[in-house]
Amino acid sequence: MSRDSANKAEGKESKLHVVTLTPFFPSDKNPVNGCFIAEPARSFGEFGIDSTVIAVSPLYKAANKTISTDAADWVRYPAFPGLAGLASAGKLLHLRLASRLRRLHSEKPIDVIHAHTAMPSGDAARSLAKQLGIPFVVTVHGLDVLNTFGESGVASEKRQKKAIEVYTTAEAVICISDKVQEIVRASTPPETRTRVVPNGVDPELFCPKDGFDSQDNHEILVVGSLLRSKGHPLVLHAVARLAAIFPGIRCRIIGEGTDHLEFKALSRELGIEQQVRFVGRQGRTEVAAAMQRCSVFALPSWNEGLGCVYLEAMSCAKPVIGCRGQGIDGIIMHGINGLLVPPQGLEELITELKQLFLAKAHSQQIGAAARETILRDFTLRHQAKKLAAIFREAQLSYTQAYAQEKSLRSKTRSL
Repeated sequence: MSRDSANKAEGKESKLHVVTLTPFFPSDKNPVNGCFIAEPARSFGEFGIDSTVIAVSPLYKAANKTISTDAADWVRYPAFPGLAGLASAGKLLHLRLASRLRRLHSEKPIDVIHAHTAMPSGDAARSLAKQLGIPFVVTVHGLDVLNTFGESGVASEKRQKKAIEVYTTAEAVICISDKVQEIVRASTPPETRTRVVPNGVDPELFCPKDGFDSQDNHEILVVGSLLRSKGHPLVLHAVARLAAIFPGIRCRIIGEGTDHLEFKALSRELGIEQQVRFVGRQGRTEVAAAMQRCSVFALPSWNEGLGCVYLEAMSCAKPVIGCRGQGIDGIIMHGINGLLVPPQGLEELITELKQLFLAKAHSQQIGAAARETILRDFTLRHQAKKLAAIFREAQLSYTQAYAQEKSLRSKTRSL
């Protein structure tokens, strides 16, 4: 009988020790990376979870240091650079962590391993959990659930096979949106056990602020990696088209990425260089302040598992524009608590922006409903509570399955 089962028999619920393996975590190299992991973990104690976080990074990348109060140990592991080495990275990470987790388990028994991404963390967690005789769960953050990265061939097939092995052996596959769950179910055997737990928001940091709701505030905010699939070019074209109607229109773009120079060149070509400001990567408080200042948040991305930034802008009571068919589609009700446009739907984006700028009351109504949505279902506490319940279910399910297997072996021996 497990510690948790024994305590429940006595009418009490003990803490579960959960070890998180993640390639995402705030560090000196990227202070906002993995905030969707670090921030809900602060609430785990409230729901009976004792959390140990191990953030992992390959040796070929620069070493990271934790810079926040969120506790995590950074562990570097050997791996071959690029996609070619991804299929073997889980095995190498497992070898790097095996003695460390055995030692930790002997000092402070681990109840569940929670891995973020199938590779390398999920693959390593699968082997480590088997060795320790405990369950593991894995969270899927993006739409490329099988790690194909748009490639085909032997290397891609190996990654797909590894990912499916991880998902089918995990006690739970945690999907950040209904869209991600839909893809996981379509890509894996029926025995894969999926659950949906959307990312949460800190409603105190991301909150409405008075003083930025004037009729002539026509600032569009975009937050996200500077990649074409995020929809930045659509926003720039929309700004150019709307500038004649709204001379004071502005666009602030937060983020870094490989298409940065292309987007800056496009703003010059469209004649809106003065209206568009690229401010690079920003910290959490700076992003929250930018969301409070803007009049509309727009990220018409057509490759988005969910997108924390949509939820954060909604929490600031701003009208948010996303794309249909993406993860956010399961949260935004078009015209009620946000707006949805088709992927690459420039005309629809222009129409929605124009209506929001012209109808201030309508814009405020959508923003208020957005804030209500977050407070009702999508705070960090909501996320932590749902994860804690899954950890307990995984531990109980694993314990029951082990007991049944042990009983069956005993009966077989007696025969």
